Amino acid sequence: QVQLVESGGGLVQPGGSLRLSCAASGSISSFVFMDWYRQAPGKQRELVAVNSRGGSISYAASVKGRFTISRDNAKNTLYLQMNSLKPEDTAVYYCHAAGYWGKGTLVTVSS
Repeated sequence: QVQLVESGGGLVQPGGSLRLSCAASGSISSFVFMDWYRQAPGKQRELVAVNSRGGSISYAASVKGRFTISRDNAKNTLYLQMNSLKPEDTAVYYCHAAGYWGKGTLVTVSS
C-alpha cells in the first residue's frame, strides 16, 4: 500500500506562487496517471491537473496557463507549481494515484 503525503500549502497573497509536493512512500514509476484535485469550502472535489507516465499532461480550464504539474520518479514525488494565484484557488489540494489519496494540504489565497 502506498501512502501519499502532500506539503507546501499555506497563505499567499493574490498574484503569488506556491509549489505543492506529494511524496509517495513507494515507487511512483508504475502509476500511469498521477493527479492533483482540490476541494473548496462548500464545493465538490474537482480535478485540477493530470500527469501521465507517458508524458501527456492536462489541466482544468480554470488553472491552465497558471499551474504546472510535474513528477520526479527518482524522488517518488509529484509537484504542482501554482503561479498567479487567485482567491478562487483557495482549497484543500489532494494528490491522487491509482485509488490512493493523500490527506491534503490547505492553500489560502487572500490579502
